[in-house]
Amino acid sequence: MASRCQFWLPKKNRFCANSPINDSKFCGNHSSRADTQWVPCPVDPSHSVLRENLEWHVKRCPLLKQTQSLAVQPFYQKGINAGEEDSISSDELASGLSDSISSEMKRNIVYGMSGAEFHRLLAKIRALHGLICKDIQDSYRIKEACNMWIKGEIDRKIPFQEKHVLQQASILGNMEEFGVLRNYDGGEQCEGNRSCGNEANVAPAVIEFGAGRGYLTQMLADCYGIKRVLLVERKSYKLKADRSLRQKESLVLERLRIDIEDLNLNAVESLRHDPYLAIGKHLCGPATDLALRCCLTKQSNHVNTEQCGDRPKLRGLAIATCCHHLCQWKHYTNKKYLLELGIAKEEFLAITWFTSWAVDANHSEDISDVSDSKTFLQSSENEGDGMNGSTVEDIARHMNPVERAVLGFMCKEIIDMGRLMWLKECGLETQLVKYVPSSISPENHLLIAKCRNICAA
Repeated sequence: MASRCQFWLPKKNRFCANSPINDSKFCGNHSSRADTQWVPCPVDPSHSVLRENLEWHVKRCPLLKQTQSLAVQPFYQKGINAGEEDSISSDELASGLSDSISSEMKRNIVYGMSGAEFHRLLAKIRALHGLICKDIQDSYRIKEACNMWIKGEIDRKIPFQEKHVLQQASILGNMEEFGVLRNYDGGEQCEGNRSCGNEANVAPAVIEFGAGRGYLTQMLADCYGIKRVLLVERKSYKLKADRSLRQKESLVLERLRIDIEDLNLNAVESLRHDPYLAIGKHLCGPATDLALRCCLTKQSNHVNTEQCGDRPKLRGLAIATCCHHLCQWKHYTNKKYLLELGIAKEEFLAITWFTSWAVDANHSEDISDVSDSKTFLQSSENEGDGMNGSTVEDIARHMNPVERAVLGFMCKEIIDMGRLMWLKECGLETQLVKYVPSSISPENHLLIAKCRNICAA
C-alpha cells in the first residue's frame, strides 16, 4: 500500500492505484495544488493541466491527433450550427454576458433583480405560458413493435433498464403515430448515392444526435428494420451498441465523433441524395438547437421540392429535450419569436435558470401538468407582496417547492414552444408532447416534426 496513492475512492471502495509523486502520499491527480496552477487545455478545454506543463502537454494531448484529423474532414465546419449572437454591448462584456453564460451568472441575474422586477417577470411568464402553451398533450405510446422488444420476444443484446427502455419505446411509438416512422423490414433500400425510384417506400437513414452509447438506435433497428445509421456524438463511450449493430448483416453503421455545433450535414458523403430521420434522446440544453439548425440550415430552410439537389433530405425528426437550464441565448433557434413576445436576453437567461426548479421536486406524482399554474404563481406573488424589501433570494427560498417546480415546467414549455414555432416557420408539420409521465422522467418533452412533401422527406 505504501507504493500506492493514499487517496480513497468511495465509489470503488479502494485506494487510488496510481503511484505517488515524490515527497507526497498522493499521485499527481490527487495531490493538493493551488487552483491557479491549473489551466484549461487549449486542445480540449474539458480537462486541465498544470501551467508549468502546458507547453509539453499541448504537443502530446491524447485528443490532439483526433482534433487534427477532424479538422480536415469535409463535414467539419467550425461553428456552422452555433447561431448568431446579437451585437454585444460594453456592459455585457463587462458583466461577462457574451457567448456562454454559466448557471452562476444566470443566478446572479435573477438575484440581482428587485422584488418588484422578479414578480413582474413571474407575471410575464404566466401570461406568456397561457398564450402559447395550450396544446401540449400527454402522449405515452408503446407500440406493438417495441412491446415485443420490451417483453424479450426480440433478442436484446444491450443492457435493459426499464426507465430508459420505456422512454425509448415511447419516442419511437410517437414517431409511428405521427406518421414519421413505420416498419421497413423488407422495404426498399438506397445504397450509397444511388437514388431510388419511389421515395415513399424507401427506408430512410437514421441520424441519432447526441447518440451516447446508441441504445435508442439499437431499439429502432431491432423493431423497425432501419438499415442505415449515423451516430453523432462528441464524447467517447464504453459499452456502446455499435458492436451489436455491426453484427446485423444488412445494417450500415457510421459513427462521427464531432460536436453537433461543427457538423455540416450536407457534406456527409454517405447521406448524399438520401432521405433521413433525425432522432435524439435527451439532447441537453443548446444541443437541441444545434441539432435543429444542423438539419435545417439557412441553405435548406423552408424545405420544398425545388431544393432537393444533392443534399440529404430530411423526412422527419423526434428530439427529446432536456437540461433547459443549460440553454444559451446565442444558440437558441427562435430569439426573434421571444423578442416579439417581450422576452429579452436577460429574461431568457432567467427563464432558463428557473427550469432547474422543475427537477428539484418529488416526482412520485405527475406535477408536470401546469394547467393550474396561474393559481400557483398568483398565490406566490400575493405572498410576495407581504415581503416588501426582501431580496429575490429570500423570496425564492420561501416559495413552496411545488410552486417552484410548476414555474420550472412552465419555463421549459415556453422554451420548447419557441423551438416548435421555428420548425413551423421552416415549413414542417410539428407537435410538442409529453411522451412519458414525469414519474418516469421529469424531462419528458418530445419535439416531433415531419416534412410536408416527399422530396423534403
